[in-house]
Amino acid sequence: MAAGWHLAALYFGSDTIMAKDNTAKPEASSIWGGRFSGGPAEAMQRINASIGFDCRLYGQDIAGSLAHADMLCAQGIISAEDGAAIAAGLKDILAEIEAGNFEFKAELEDIHMNIEARLGELIGDAAGRLHTARSRNDQVATDFRLWVRDALDDLDGALRNMQAALIERAESHAASIMPGFTHLQTAQPVTLGHHLLAYVEMFGRDRSRLADCRARMNEMPLGSGALAGASFPIDRDATAKALGFDKPTANSLDAVSDRDFALEYLAAAAILGVHLSRLAEEFVLWSSEAFGFVSLSDAFTTGSSMLPQKRNPDGAELVRAKSGRLIGALGGLLIVMKGLPLAYSKDMQEDKEPVFETADTLALCIAAMTGMIGDAAFDTGAMERAAALAETGAVDIADWLVREHDLPFRSAHHVAGQLVRLAEEKGCGLADLSLADLQNIEPLLTAEAQKVLDIHYAVSVRSSYGGTAPDRVKAACADARVRFLGG
Repeated sequence: MAAGWHLAALYFGSDTIMAKDNTAKPEASSIWGGRFSGGPAEAMQRINASIGFDCRLYGQDIAGSLAHADMLCAQGIISAEDGAAIAAGLKDILAEIEAGNFEFKAELEDIHMNIEARLGELIGDAAGRLHTARSRNDQVATDFRLWVRDALDDLDGALRNMQAALIERAESHAASIMPGFTHLQTAQPVTLGHHLLAYVEMFGRDRSRLADCRARMNEMPLGSGALAGASFPIDRDATAKALGFDKPTANSLDAVSDRDFALEYLAAAAILGVHLSRLAEEFVLWSSEAFGFVSLSDAFTTGSSMLPQKRNPDGAELVRAKSGRLIGALGGLLIVMKGLPLAYSKDMQEDKEPVFETADTLALCIAAMTGMIGDAAFDTGAMERAAALAETGAVDIADWLVREHDLPFRSAHHVAGQLVRLAEEKGCGLADLSLADLQNIEPLLTAEAQKVLDIHYAVSVRSSYGGTAPDRVKAACADARVRFLGG
């Protein structure tokens, strides 16, 4: 199932599902058993119902129920006849939902009870046996883990595609010179390919964090019951295997009461969002007239309602902004969870919306950034001119003195600083200083030293592993293809 599908919008057309008749006298809820003689107030029904968003768990809920029913049959806890009827009914419900023919009801609270109630309509009393040896507590914990696991897989694929787009552009610009910045001040010349590969590494670490999250969360809560486990002879290992989990959770209290897997997902997503935001900011800056390094096509820009000449990088700006929503989602769920005693509390119903929104936001942002990366038209001439304007050769003069004459770097650094000051006083660039000018400050400087002021030289000599030299960038692209794309 696509993690980002808004089923609620498809079936209800609004964010809130309300009772059709708010004035009707509440009736006792069948899902709570015989304990209650009256039903909830209308406001209680609205605040308690989660079907408006947790309907997105339908695929995971049905998969979990099918595995649970198979296990109950295998263990002789329910009959094979009832198991077959349950399986057939669940598959019919899945078909109804995917065809858009399923009626979700707010009075049934959530996806679990909506499916169970429909199963009863389809197969009768046998449906009531499905909930043997499980609670909604372990059921929802299992469904949610399955959903997050699917979302992680989708996200990894999207990130891989974005890395592929970055590597392709980096490879084609392995020798394109641009200014490298610290403090947003020009520092040293680098290549555009080297710059783009920096983001490939960031997104690679994001994928690693997401993989760690997936591995850590891949334990199955089903069979933990409400909090204390099950009194039936269930086979949790079999159910875990059927659902693709590595093993069952080891403690029933922990299994139903923690959402650290969701928090870890949100934390990794927030860091990813920050990386996306930084890349988006580069596109915003570079596409401005002040930089002029890149042009974005009509596909990823908008115009102005007043200023006919404008081409606004709104796609990049929105990606930059949406990192705030991702960070907020993490903070919100941390606050929900921070003071909850064991085991389950209804507060935890608030876990799903931030996770669902995060998955949707990331899917959209990554699609937009991947498109912009492929769409961008880089002005390499403007980039190289900007790199040549700044006094980036100062450090190369210092390095030359260290390498050729064994000066201590601090002494060489001082000489280079004097040369920069002299160039400023003369109103010229370092490369415009005469050999006599250089030797008046440091006699060791020769005509050979003047050559290092060329930005192509400055880039080419930085051939250390991880450096910006064009040959090193080409090798790094090949390495990145192996590490991140599988070859």
